[in-house]
Amino acid sequence: MKARTITFGIIVLVLVAGGAALFYFNNVQSRASEYNPQVNPAEFTREITNKYFALPVGKKMTYETVGGVGAGERAEIEILPETRVIGGVETVIYLDKEYKNGQLVEETRDYLAQHKNGDVWYFGEDVKNFWNGMLWDRAGSFIHGQDGAKAGIWMKADQRVGETYRQEFYPGHAEDMRDTIATGQTVTTKMGTYTDCAKVDDWTPLESNSREHKYYCPQVGALVLIEEVASGKRTELTNIVMP
Repeated sequence: MKARTITFGIIVLVLVAGGAALFYFNNVQSRASEYNPQVNPAEFTREITNKYFALPVGKKMTYETVGGVGAGERAEIEILPETRVIGGVETVIYLDKEYKNGQLVEETRDYLAQHKNGDVWYFGEDVKNFWNGMLWDRAGSFIHGQDGAKAGIWMKADQRVGETYRQEFYPGHAEDMRDTIATGQTVTTKMGTYTDCAKVDDWTPLESNSREHKYYCPQVGALVLIEEVASGKRTELTNIVMP
C-alpha cells in the first residue's frame, strides 16, 4: 500500500509539473505570437537625440547608490564610438559597467537606435556577469532576430501617462516592461534640481518585487534617479561628462 501511494504521488507530481511546464510554454508561445514589432532599417538612425535620453558619442555618466540599502554600488556608462548592425539597423553601443564595493559585477553592451519618430529602440544586449572578479555567466543577453528575441522601445519620445510598452522580448530570459507614470516632474538629487522630468515604472514578469521608479530629465537628456520600490534603494546620477 505504501509503495502504491508513493508511486501514485510520483505520478501526480510528474503530471502537475508537466502540466505547469506545458502551461508556461503555451503562455510564452502566446505572448511571443502577440508581440511582433515591425522594424524597417530605413526608419532608424544611430543619432540618438531623444530629449529624455540623448546619446552622443563620448557621453559619460556615473550613478551611485546613496543611503543604507545598496551602499557601495556604482555604475559607469559610456557611449562608444563603434557601432553594431543588428537586423540591418546600425546601433549605438551603450557600455554599462556596474561595480559593488569597487569590484566589477556586471558589464553590458546595450544596442540602441532611434526611430524617425524619436523613440529609442533597444535591439539587444551582451551581458557579462562576474563573481569574485571572474566571468560567471551571460544571463540576460539577447539580440533582436536571434532565437526568437525581439527588439523593444527603451524610451518613447512622447511620454503618455498610463501607457505601457515592452523594452525587450526574449521569452523567459529578458522581458522588461515600462509604464509611464507621470510627466512634468521635478526631481532633486545631490547634483541639483531637474524639471519637466518623465517618471516611469520599470518591471519584468520574470521577477517578483522588481519594480523601479525612474526619472528621465531633459536638462541632461538622461536618467537622473532610480527608486527601487521593494527595498527603498535610491540611485542617483552623480556625474555627467558631455562630449
